[in-house]
Amino acid sequence: MNKTWIHFFNLADYEEEEQWLREKHNDGWKLVKFLPPCFYTFESCTPEDVIYRVDYKNSRQTADYMQMVQDFGWEFFTQCVGWLYFRKPAADVDTEADGELFSDGESRVEMVQRIARTRLIPLTIIFFSCIIPNLMNAINGVMGVYSYIFTDFFGVMFIIYVYMIIYNGIKLTKIRNRYRS
Repeated sequence: MNKTWIHFFNLADYEEEEQWLREKHNDGWKLVKFLPPCFYTFESCTPEDVIYRVDYKNSRQTADYMQMVQDFGWEFFTQCVGWLYFRKPAADVDTEADGELFSDGESRVEMVQRIARTRLIPLTIIFFSCIIPNLMNAINGVMGVYSYIFTDFFGVMFIIYVYMIIYNGIKLTKIRNRYRS
């Protein structure tokens, strides 16, 4: 039996996503696929404590990388827009390091930098090149009789983008600093 949950995570919320997926598996639902922006499809399973980890590559994975991850006991089961999803039964974890996909803080910092470079920076570029100019055009009445509708739409988009840029920027910086120390 499959079930789909709608749950939204920001770019910087990947650790919370991992925990949420673990809780779902503990409740008898294992993730089988993810469709952006927020559709998680689960399959009914025997409740089990399973550790979920995500990695962000935004590029094609090499066979060596996937083999290395498998050698450490991780099951790769899906990917979506650059995010790779892995899981491992908690019973197979003997040490804290066994429960981590990354072997050191530097690898985690590199992932955070990839997220910022390939997701947060484009989000900011879209904000400055599309949202702000269109909001200004709508406010100035350039969009004709429907300017008030466009003003509302782009005003809401402005608020959403400002929130996402600030929230993700601050959180990714905190995560990066935590792994650097």
